[in-house]
Amino acid sequence: MRNKLIYALAVVGIVTAGAAYAETKKVPTSTRPDPTVSFATTIQPIIQTHCVSCHQNGVDGFIKSGLDLTSYDGLMKGTRFGPVVVAGEPTLSNLLTLIDGRADKSLKMPHNSRKKLPWRDRNMVRIWITQGAKNN
Repeated sequence: MRNKLIYALAVVGIVTAGAAYAETKKVPTSTRPDPTVSFATTIQPIIQTHCVSCHQNGVDGFIKSGLDLTSYDGLMKGTRFGPVVVAGEPTLSNLLTLIDGRADKSLKMPHNSRKKLPWRDRNMVRIWITQGAKNN
């Protein structure tokens, strides 16, 4: 009986610790499918706020890479080195590598910022790519 009580308390402790960890790391705990993420209402404002100042015609980010983030078409065209978004494939999308800070520090985006994009913004981009990176 005592062993069952200890086991039950251990299980409760593990579940509670996991939930607390998920909350501190902002890990989604739900298994429900994500709602559809709209390019026009969710992704474009993120890009406009954090990226377009450098990635538009005539500015350093555009000059160095060829990436024009002023439109959906420019984003999907990518850079002169290749695509930055692979629809449906977040792990193959260089955009996520750059905004997650997993690339060389000289390529970290936003380039002149000490901080990464907020977790929520990066997650919205990840979900949008997973959902097919549609122009919706």
